[in-house]
Amino acid sequence: MLRTALVWILLAFSVKAATAACNGTDLAQTMAPDDRAAIDAAISAVPYARGNAWLAQRGDARLFLVGTYHLDDPRHDAVLERIGHAVDEAKVVLVEAGPDEMENLTSEMTRRPDLLFTTSGPTLPERLDEADWQMLADAMRERGVPPVLASKMRPWYVSMMLGIPPCAMEEIGAGSSGLDARIIDRAEAKGIPLWALEPYDTIFGLFDAMPPEKQLDMIRATLAMGEQAEDYAATLTEAYFAEDVRLSWELGRLAAYDLPGMTREEVDADLVLMEEALVNRRNRDWLPALEAAAEEGPAFAAFGAMHLSGEEGVLALLEREGFTIERQPF
Repeated sequence: MLRTALVWILLAFSVKAATAACNGTDLAQTMAPDDRAAIDAAISAVPYARGNAWLAQRGDARLFLVGTYHLDDPRHDAVLERIGHAVDEAKVVLVEAGPDEMENLTSEMTRRPDLLFTTSGPTLPERLDEADWQMLADAMRERGVPPVLASKMRPWYVSMMLGIPPCAMEEIGAGSSGLDARIIDRAEAKGIPLWALEPYDTIFGLFDAMPPEKQLDMIRATLAMGEQAEDYAATLTEAYFAEDVRLSWELGRLAAYDLPGMTREEVDADLVLMEEALVNRRNRDWLPALEAAAEEGPAFAAFGAMHLSGEEGVLALLEREGFTIERQPF
């Protein structure tokens, strides 16, 4: 469960990895029929569960919405050609974080290492048992991070690093980019104003309310599923281009059911908490800006695809505000 949530943290905050150098298997193609049926039933019960491109209209207000995949893939170029007209027609383009926000984020992390590293108190080798720490040290070495540095990382940051397969680390440094970056580049080339949906430092507040032991559980859960990191990356990629992004969420739920130490009820409860903290709360915070842009529209909004669906997803929130929602070609 936590492994799936961490994948969506990566999507939500433009950590730019790629799977081109990886050789994972799409787990959706190999799962047992009963498991696939259970996942399909869960997905079908969620509002707006499938689809990456949508049009929201309320009177003269018009907003084109695209769920994005922040990781690099050559298929993004064809997608942008299909939806590019909506970018070109927009009076404003909204994204989670624009160039200014990313610059501020980088500057703040450089200026304040305490945002990512523990500067006082016990380090991870002191907080984890010896077996877990050794497993973590090995996993971080595979990602090019010396254990002495990893030992001082904040747990949420470690978990994000573990969510990236070692095979993708080189491309992170190369600066590969996803659909968001392509949309931003197109808007800038057309001289279309960019609005950020949230402050650059949003990521640092997401885990404030999480108890310290829960943060360590994030590491343990991610380590337990680390051998399939490439498979999960491949599955996430294919699910996105199939416009079926909630498949990865539900697949993660099934995988978490098999992990020791938690009942199914506890896994489900934790998933609810994680979706609220990482997705739903942000959706509600974005709604005023999305409505305002639509009123000035036509407007275009691009953000992580997981934010589209669900009872508290952006599309359902807009529908409750009187917008009609229509799926668009992607």
